[in-house]
Amino acid sequence: MTVKAVTAGLVLLMAVACTGQTPPRSLPGATAGTGSPACASPEGGAATPPETPTTIDVIEQAYLCILANYYSGSTLDTRSLLTAGFIAFTQELNRSGRDLPDATMPALTGDRKADWAAFEAVYRQVTGGLPGQADLQEKLAAATLEAIVASLGDNHARWLRGGRRPPGYYDGDLYGLGLKASAGPEVNANPGAALPPLFVTAVQGGAAETAGLRPGDVIESVDGSAPFIDGDVTPAAVIALYPQYPQAAPVRLRLLRQDTGRRWSVTLKPGLFQPDPATMQAVTPKLLRGGVAYVRLRGFAPDAADRVFRAISRLGTGRTLTGVLLDLRGNTGGSPVEATRLLSAFAHGKVTAYQCAVNGTCQTMRTDDSVALLDLPLVVLTDRGCASACEHFSAAVKDLRLGQLVGTRTAGIVAGPAQPYRLGNGVMLSFPSLHHLAPDQEEIDRIGVAPDHHVPLTPQDAAAGRDPALARALTLLPG
Repeated sequence: MTVKAVTAGLVLLMAVACTGQTPPRSLPGATAGTGSPACASPEGGAATPPETPTTIDVIEQAYLCILANYYSGSTLDTRSLLTAGFIAFTQELNRSGRDLPDATMPALTGDRKADWAAFEAVYRQVTGGLPGQADLQEKLAAATLEAIVASLGDNHARWLRGGRRPPGYYDGDLYGLGLKASAGPEVNANPGAALPPLFVTAVQGGAAETAGLRPGDVIESVDGSAPFIDGDVTPAAVIALYPQYPQAAPVRLRLLRQDTGRRWSVTLKPGLFQPDPATMQAVTPKLLRGGVAYVRLRGFAPDAADRVFRAISRLGTGRTLTGVLLDLRGNTGGSPVEATRLLSAFAHGKVTAYQCAVNGTCQTMRTDDSVALLDLPLVVLTDRGCASACEHFSAAVKDLRLGQLVGTRTAGIVAGPAQPYRLGNGVMLSFPSLHHLAPDQEEIDRIGVAPDHHVPLTPQDAAAGRDPALARALTLLPG
C-alpha cells in the first residue's frame, strides 16, 4: 500500500478528522543517530509552518515518532520499518538511473538505536554521492519515509504532505475525471472490499460528463489493465479513476453499456470541474413516504451530529415522523466523537466502541447521554465506501441492536483514531495510538461490518436509476 494511491478526500477524512478522541502525546526527548528533535503534536490555532525539503533527519524523526507513539510501537521489530524504507530508497535510485554501488542494505540486529545508526550511515554515504541534485534527494527521502509509514500496514497511518490547488481553482471545485465507481480508493487499504464488475455509479461532471458516460457503464479496462483478474481486484486500476492534483496524465477506459451492448474506448483527462452542489452537501435531508426522515450524511465532520439532528427536526415540523433512514453510503469517516454523539440519539448508557492499547487494556467510548433521544426506529444504509468513523457507527448500531443495516459490508478501514504529529519540515505524520474494537469487542478492521440485509447495487440498477437498498430499507420501517 502506498500513501500516494489514496485520494486526498479519503486521507483527510480518515486521518485528520479522526483526531477528536484522545489528545495526542508528544514524543519523548530520546533521539538516535544525529539527535533529531522529537516530533510534536500540532498546537490548536497555531499557524502551519511552510514545508521544507524532506531529509534523513526528518526520516529519523518519523522513525522515532512511530516507535514512541504508534499503537504497537513498543513491540515493533524495527528491522521491518528500515528494510521497507531501504527497498524504496534503492527503487527510487534505480528509477532515476543513478543506482550506486554503496546502496547496499546494512546488517540489522533488532537494536533500535544501532540499526538506525547503520541505516543512516549508508543513506548519507549514498546521497553524498549525488551533490547538487535537490530534486532527486527529495524524491529519495520522500520514497523512503513513505515506505516506512506504509510498512506499518495500518489504514490510518499517513504521511500528509501539503496539497496544492490547481490554477484556476474556485471554492466548490473538484479535481478528477468526474465520475464515481462501484469500487473506490478503499481498495488500496483493503482489496477485499471490491467485487466485480467495476462500473460507473455516478457522473459528477468534468471529463466523464463531456464524454457521455452514464451510471451503469461497465469499466472493462483502465489504461489497458483489467480492474479484476479472476475475481481479484487490481488496486492500481481502480485507483487510477481517482487522480489527485497535479496528476495530469489522461486515463484511458474501455467501456461496455450493457443495455445496448455497445463497447467503446474513451480517454479522460483529469481536471477541475464544478459538480452539482446538491450532490455534494454534507447533509442531505428529505421526507419520504409514510413520514420517514431520510438523511444522507457524507462524512462525520466536527458538527455532523448536530446537523443531522437539525435536519430531522425540520423534517418533523408539523407532522409525526415514523422512522429515520440514515444513508451512510460513501461516508469515508471523520470524527469518532461525532459518530458517538449521533448514536446517542438512539441509546443512552451504552459503550459504542473500545480503543485498546497493544497490551490489551482498553478505553471505552460511551454514549453522550445529554443528547436527546429521538425514540424513532432506525435503518442505516451502508456500502464498501463506509469507512472509519462510519464503521464505528454501523458496528454500534448492529451490536447494540439500535436498528438494521441494509446494503453491503462496510470497508474494513477502521484501525483506530489517527493522531497527528508535526515533523521538522512542517509535514504531518498521523497514525493511531490505540486500536478500535466494536461494542461486542470484535475486530472489524479489514473485515468490515456485515449488513442485516445484503442488497448490492448492480450495473443494471445504476443504469435504470434504481436504488434497491433504499427500497428494501423502506419496507423495514413503519408507515
